[in-house]
Amino acid sequence: MIINPAANCISLLRIFLAIMMLFVKPLSGPFFIIFLACQITDVLDGYVARKTHTVSKLGDNLDSIGDFIMILVLIIVLYPVIKLTIRIIIWVFVIAMIKITSTAVVFIKYRTFEMLHTYGNKFTGFILFAFIISLAFVQSNMIMYIVCTIASISAIEELLINLFSSELQINRKSIFIK
Repeated sequence: MIINPAANCISLLRIFLAIMMLFVKPLSGPFFIIFLACQITDVLDGYVARKTHTVSKLGDNLDSIGDFIMILVLIIVLYPVIKLTIRIIIWVFVIAMIKITSTAVVFIKYRTFEMLHTYGNKFTGFILFAFIISLAFVQSNMIMYIVCTIASISAIEELLINLFSSELQINRKSIFIK
């Protein structure tokens, strides 16, 4: 398989853009422009790699690193701005622990670091995107409860797939669809 420098450069651009969000005012115009660029590059890197038949382990890892950095930056930047209840903070921590456990299971079973590309994970990403865009208009704990519920279901599904699969299936669609 040929490594696609274009797709990997798009992934690296997303990592750079995510880090740039640390240096702009949260929920400002520049913040949302950078955030939208990050989301576009997140979709575009995989699309380019698939269309050019150059999907690679490096590209997959860059995408996962980009996802991790993006979430970490968003937590750092938005935590002081969003009024989170203790219940939501604990819930986000539990989701993070489930994701870390899932990653540890993959490493123990397959000696690699991977995150699954399930429909649940993709839907969680979309809901998180919509939530952050909604912050420009309204701040609601109800929206956070919805995001956390969807993220919890997705994280548990990924953990169960990793626990009970006999082989690593990074492109498995769901626990019900292989």
